[in-house]
Amino acid sequence: MLIPLIYGLTAFASATLLFLVQPMFARMLLPMLGGAPAVWNTALVFYQAVLLAGYLYAHLTTRWLGGRQQWLLHAALVLLPLVVLPIAVPGGWQPPTTTNPIPWLLALLTVAVGLPFFVISTSSPLLQAWYARTGHRMANDPYILYAASNVGSMCALLGYPTLIEPRLALVEQSRLWSVGYVVLVVLILACAALVARSPAVAATPVPATTDVPKAASTTAEKLSTSRRLRWLLLAFIPSSLMMSVTTYITTQIAPLPLLWVIPLAIYLLTFILVFAGRPLFSQRLLVRAFPLVLILLVILMLAQATQPMVLIALLHLVTFFLATMICHGAIAADRPAPRHLTEFYLWMSAGGVLGGIFNALVAPVIFPSIVEYPLVLALTCLILPRFGADAALPFFQRRDLALPLILGGVLAALIVSMSALGMQNNVLGLAVIFGPPALCCFSFSRRPLRFALGLGVLFLVSGVLYTSGQGQELATERSFFGLHRIMLDPTGRYHTIVHGGTVHGMQSTDPARLTQPLTYYYPTGPAGQIFAAYSGAHAKQRVGVVGLGAGSLACYQRPGQSWTFYELDPRVEEIARDPRYFTYLRDCAPDSPVVLGDGRLSLAGAPDGGYDLLMLDAYSSDTVPVHLLTREALALYLTKLAPDGVLAFHISNQYLDLKPVIARLADDVGLVCLAQDDLALSAEEAAAGKSASQWVVMARRSTDLERLGSNGRWTPLVAQPGTALWTDSFSSILELIRWR
Repeated sequence: MLIPLIYGLTAFASATLLFLVQPMFARMLLPMLGGAPAVWNTALVFYQAVLLAGYLYAHLTTRWLGGRQQWLLHAALVLLPLVVLPIAVPGGWQPPTTTNPIPWLLALLTVAVGLPFFVISTSSPLLQAWYARTGHRMANDPYILYAASNVGSMCALLGYPTLIEPRLALVEQSRLWSVGYVVLVVLILACAALVARSPAVAATPVPATTDVPKAASTTAEKLSTSRRLRWLLLAFIPSSLMMSVTTYITTQIAPLPLLWVIPLAIYLLTFILVFAGRPLFSQRLLVRAFPLVLILLVILMLAQATQPMVLIALLHLVTFFLATMICHGAIAADRPAPRHLTEFYLWMSAGGVLGGIFNALVAPVIFPSIVEYPLVLALTCLILPRFGADAALPFFQRRDLALPLILGGVLAALIVSMSALGMQNNVLGLAVIFGPPALCCFSFSRRPLRFALGLGVLFLVSGVLYTSGQGQELATERSFFGLHRIMLDPTGRYHTIVHGGTVHGMQSTDPARLTQPLTYYYPTGPAGQIFAAYSGAHAKQRVGVVGLGAGSLACYQRPGQSWTFYELDPRVEEIARDPRYFTYLRDCAPDSPVVLGDGRLSLAGAPDGGYDLLMLDAYSSDTVPVHLLTREALALYLTKLAPDGVLAFHISNQYLDLKPVIARLADDVGLVCLAQDDLALSAEEAAAGKSASQWVVMARRSTDLERLGSNGRWTPLVAQPGTALWTDSFSSILELIRWR
């Protein structure tokens, strides 16, 4: 049992390191790019591409080199990353402010983690190929090591946010990873030694004959082009869906970076299940369950429902799990004999890379909204296997085209009818609009082409005709940092900018109210109170605002004041300056500059002591970027703040309670800290455009906040015992999540 034990442990260790470095380095990168989900997706594309390169190396060296030559080459290769460890962001790298940051991000990933990631990515196929050559009685099915590898991957992904990140700073994480890599080098060399000493090793690069595992195809001696392309497609779909689910959940439902790892963990879990000997679920059961779950999800997506958050997110994840199990199960059932093992993984990796490229690089350019998600869901329906009598029917019939078209007409009629009755957004109206068409579409599920087209028609007609409770969509702007929708509310009185499911600004269409700040910046709210307290002779003359949105705060500017806005996303500035939608900047602060780029990085270039009031109003959907709430960030703010200056933090959030973090930061440097939760709104205020909000203000001395503290609505914010101090190398949001 020594050989299987060492090989299994090596596969586990290599996968653990491979998937620990991904969230660890993403955590290092987030401060440079504002915490956008696209950072994670772009990094995944890079990792998939390097994984493909690693699989290609394994395939070519296995084919072209003899055993001794390959082992010597690989022994030298695994030692190379020791020169570049520990992993860190190299100095001097600054993201672009006006162009797409994807090329810059890919270049940085290449320089910082490319070599160690490439070397480890070669391990899985190489170890399996070596294991098949050992002659051990259990080595006739080396694919079992793939399951062990994916167990290590999933343990790393789930262990990082729950065990490692809450306990270790980034520097300590990087050092621990380096120690783990040294252990891996020793294990890989041990595996090479074991296969070199095995009497079953052939002198030729590839064994002439080998036993075929039970699950492998008996036609493995020759791989057809259609079979290779099938592997490619079956790997493409789960990879694309993984990124779509990640983007959708973390922008439309619950914008928590912690959730980024869950779809990837599910993706890896499916590999464990389908390659671990006897399948846990039958393929027939999965194929029958998938349409039912999918139709429930489609109804909620068409209705643009986001609550209850946990249940809806869970439905997305269950649908993704079923689709991925179907695709990966089909791949596992069709895996070839070990002589084609490295090529099999090469094609499977290529499909994953194409899925990542499609979602992270292509879709944001060619689609104005997240069209890729329903599109690939429809593609999944198209490749569903058919069983029994259904399998004997032709793939295409005329009704497969006619019935979806009729379904689209029915849905269009229902939307128009319910809209005319004013019922399109209540529960009964939604049930009437989407219930019958969805049930009809479900009846198509035994005909893959009909089912896929029916699903596509539902999304297309709904996207064109249906107006949600948020109102009419006037325009959509998509960038690296997210999807921004400009809406006209159902009453026709307000324009809003919505990022994911969060309103980031609103302006009245009434000419008499064009310069009135609304939502979180309403005059009677905390933001309005700040500017009311520091007005007239007490006005703060130099104001900096991190986060632009619609530009609402600009209308608190008074003659003689100097204002500067800092905005991460160039598309947001374009929206705020488009007079068709918002005129706050034009009407209230036409000469105030907007500095593009991450707020913290841009502030570093501002003059020291240059602001009397600095407002932190930066969002990534509904969560404040972590790097703006660290000890180092606060030190920067204080450097840029005048001696009697005031810091204001907008911390309204559905999912995170950020007050303990703010209080701990203030306590660390001895600042005075006040907070206000303005959560109880009257019906009149809500109708007038006010939103509930939470704000915190800080200053060096209590006298600097006297004018605010005297009104009784601002209360002292005191640090709670045991609250961790966030730094650039350490932070954890687990303890801040509002689970209810």
